[in-house]
Amino acid sequence: MKNGLEDVIAAETQLSDVDGERGRLVIRGVSLDDLVGAQTYESVAALLLDGLLDRRVDGDSLQALLGQARTAVFAHVAAADRSVLALPPVDAMRALIARLPDGEDFDTALRLMAAPAVFLPAILRLQAGTAPVEPDASLTQAADMLRMLTGRLPSAEQTAALDAYLVTISDHGLNASTFASRVIASTGAGLTSSVLAAISALKGPLHGGAPGPVLDMFDAIGSQANARPWLGAALDRGERLMGFGHRIYRVRDPRADALKGALRPLVQTGQVDSARIALAEAVEQAALTILKERKPDRPLDVNVEFYTALLLDTLGFPRDAFTGVFAIGRTVGWIAHAREQALNGRLIRPRSVYVGPLPRAA
Repeated sequence: MKNGLEDVIAAETQLSDVDGERGRLVIRGVSLDDLVGAQTYESVAALLLDGLLDRRVDGDSLQALLGQARTAVFAHVAAADRSVLALPPVDAMRALIARLPDGEDFDTALRLMAAPAVFLPAILRLQAGTAPVEPDASLTQAADMLRMLTGRLPSAEQTAALDAYLVTISDHGLNASTFASRVIASTGAGLTSSVLAAISALKGPLHGGAPGPVLDMFDAIGSQANARPWLGAALDRGERLMGFGHRIYRVRDPRADALKGALRPLVQTGQVDSARIALAEAVEQAALTILKERKPDRPLDVNVEFYTALLLDTLGFPRDAFTGVFAIGRTVGWIAHAREQALNGRLIRPRSVYVGPLPRAA
């Protein structure tokens, strides 16, 4: 037995392949490098769900259907009362998702993909004391999310950046939240139950769906000149450097480069604070240097959280909402894994090894 099920194979999947040794992510036979920038969130979602539900659609058809679903689920925003709005954004979002009917069909999957994209912006606006913005069914998921968050149409560069993020995090092997989704699906429960379980796993700080501390690190460092001294002091205190290292990848996380590339058009068009980007790049270089010096036998490189934090901050999402945005992108992966498990798997029931006291004879 390995603690944490390290290296234990728990499922066969056709959805994604995470190659930690070579730093490669493949989604349904297509490399992440060929997806980001070339495919929309809707087209990747259609790719992931292909053959797993009672209806097949392409990316264009899914875009239109998602728009209609966003409009339909907006009615549930009215249930966000004081008790719901007092919760952290991801918990409030989860509470509204729990109102959706359970099922295993295409319509259930469609609602579940649309709902968090509607609920999170609405919750953030309500918590800030402003009215939620109704969805626009004619827009893409990324564009409508930003519009519902800010109340205005986003630029083409902003939409492309968020779209790239949603594609990048759509699926990533058998991580904790995806495994939770498959466990629930294996019992015969519906997709809503699987997604709620996955969100509950995602909000745990060890999962990696909360890159806000990366921005806290930037704030604490303050200037490029202070990067190496601050990082060295943090390591001296035994602290982890946020945005570096990954459970699977032994080289650079390919998602980090995809998101760094997604930020580039925003930098080139002056839609992001160039000083913030320069600080981030200085921190990245200083951290990689000092980690190589201090931990030469342990491969530690940039992970997805580092540039996720910069991208979501640039797009206007508050730090306490980052986990919720992650969930919006990953929901399609959770649904695909849940359906794959329901169609091809069986009840997940591992055994445990008892190490407690033995009964004593009378």
